[in-house]
Amino acid sequence: MSENIFKQRALFINLSTKEIKVIEVPKDTVVKYIGGRGVNAYFLWKLVNNRIHPLSEDNVLIFGTGPFTGTFIPTAGQLTVTSKSPLTQRYFKCNAGGHWAIELRFAGYEYVIIKGKADRPVYIYIEDKNVEIKDASHLWGKDVRETNKIIKEELGDNEIQVACIGPAGENIVKFASIMVSVYHVAARGGLGAVMGSKKLKAIAVKGSERDVEVAHPELLKKLVHEVISNLPNNVKGKVYYLYGTSGSVAPVNKLYAFPSYNFKKPYFEKAEELDGVTLVERGYIKGRAGCTACPFHCHKFYKVEKGKYACYCGGPEYETLGALGAGCGIGNPEAVLKMHEICNIYGLDGLSAGAVIQWTMECIERGVLTKEDIDGLDLIWGNADAAIELLMKIIYREGFGNILAEGLKYAAEKVGKESWKWAIQARGLEQSRVDTRSAKAYALAFAVNPRGPDHLHAQPIAEFGAWPESRRLIKELLGDEKYANPYIIDKKPELVRWHEDIFAVTEALGLCSFSTTTTYILKPQNLAEMFYALTNVKISPEELLLVGRRIVTLERCYNVREGLRRKDDTLPWRLMHEPVPEGPPKGLRNSPEELDKMLDRYYELHGWDKRTGIPLKSTLIMLGMSDVANELKKLKILPLE
Repeated sequence: MSENIFKQRALFINLSTKEIKVIEVPKDTVVKYIGGRGVNAYFLWKLVNNRIHPLSEDNVLIFGTGPFTGTFIPTAGQLTVTSKSPLTQRYFKCNAGGHWAIELRFAGYEYVIIKGKADRPVYIYIEDKNVEIKDASHLWGKDVRETNKIIKEELGDNEIQVACIGPAGENIVKFASIMVSVYHVAARGGLGAVMGSKKLKAIAVKGSERDVEVAHPELLKKLVHEVISNLPNNVKGKVYYLYGTSGSVAPVNKLYAFPSYNFKKPYFEKAEELDGVTLVERGYIKGRAGCTACPFHCHKFYKVEKGKYACYCGGPEYETLGALGAGCGIGNPEAVLKMHEICNIYGLDGLSAGAVIQWTMECIERGVLTKEDIDGLDLIWGNADAAIELLMKIIYREGFGNILAEGLKYAAEKVGKESWKWAIQARGLEQSRVDTRSAKAYALAFAVNPRGPDHLHAQPIAEFGAWPESRRLIKELLGDEKYANPYIIDKKPELVRWHEDIFAVTEALGLCSFSTTTTYILKPQNLAEMFYALTNVKISPEELLLVGRRIVTLERCYNVREGLRRKDDTLPWRLMHEPVPEGPPKGLRNSPEELDKMLDRYYELHGWDKRTGIPLKSTLIMLGMSDVANELKKLKILPLE
């Protein structure tokens, strides 16, 4: 390999001691994990063990870029944020777009590692070699927009990129997000609460120290041009460009995989009202923007001009339209857009927020909670005004909102009365808005996701076979288009394994997963060729996918060290025991027997012990992870072979 790929630097900042230093990332670590999500995971493995509480000063928050970050390779502007989650108590990574990541690279760093806890609110300012810990007392309590505005005015530069928390993070809401600029978000798992626990309001960055070195610039231009020239024919890419992820609402609803009323139904009668096509036609969508080097421009900007729901924000996204809209029985797009705005400016994961609100609605419907229990709110299905009031109570931990701020798992345990049966979460994380009873590959992917049951670890959307690119992939990987059927479990472990591997290496390189796992414009061959053009390092597509597998295995080992076993690879109770009540998938569920069959094959493909779900020593050695194997052996965790 050429030396430029090895020159990765981490900026280490201890807020307790105010120590600031630069660490050279070991060459061996870069070779194995490439960058971004991969190196982040390795730092977390080394720095945060199973005795460290997520909200203690010993937990770390890692911001990482990849070797493609800052180039013109399509979608090369992604940031990975990694920490131990206060919501799940285990490994967690988030991904965010925008332009923050490239500023960090241009400043001369690939990573920022935050440890410790400040004695008062602070923010960090990084401008090339100048790194300062600055007072943020005047920013504490401010929302995300105000924080961005004040920091940029204070530093005299409107181009500075800011990652910050809002009041939800300050109040340690367990699903508080980190907002990257005003519109992009590292949303899930409560990493905003980790930031809040450290009294860290923001990290502002401006870079001019260096450019990204390209070994073969003309070759890279040629390779990028070839990919871009194919975009006009890409079906999913067109949907992203025109409508963003909100353009998936109506199609997924027609597949009976769009959950409503807290997953009681797989279909929402008012889904068309929330779909991206409708939002564009009615004039709510005012513009679009792309992250660094992105050809899709999936990020939209919306505005409700007047009325009680007047608002403006980036988005909306499929997941929040599902969670805050259909899941709560709310079909008024203006109300849902207002709720989405609140989540963004106060720094809250809209998916988890919607999940706890709709669970509360069902508790009221079933008589498990009374109106008095929830501060007098008339929280019935479809009541947007009551939902908005409860949303604000969660952000400020007021009344019943203080219970919901701990997350759905905790709330169900606190309320009791079998309310856990309709708490749509597993391993502490509220599930993404895909009804996995109608999508078997998603079911497996959600069950084994180290974050918990959501789509941002493997997104096997190809199983629906809804557009030509996905059907071609199914035929390439599985040998026959007949496997593009979401209702069968045949070949689903193979499909999930491939999507995991490509997803992991995509984020390690610093790319958006849309490029490789939904539009499929970048294939492993493209990545390998671009990697060579950038670094002068020849690597095969198979070797790149093996890097992805190594990352997924390391993330698994982290959770194994935290106590995770096969029994934890599961899904919410409702989806495993209550069949789909209507539509083509009527009668389907994610039965334990069905999931067990898929898990057996999935573990076999990974080289993990079928009984426990723990990676085998031989697998770890094959992947070059003997240090990880030795750690697990020392803890007497490795299974016998």
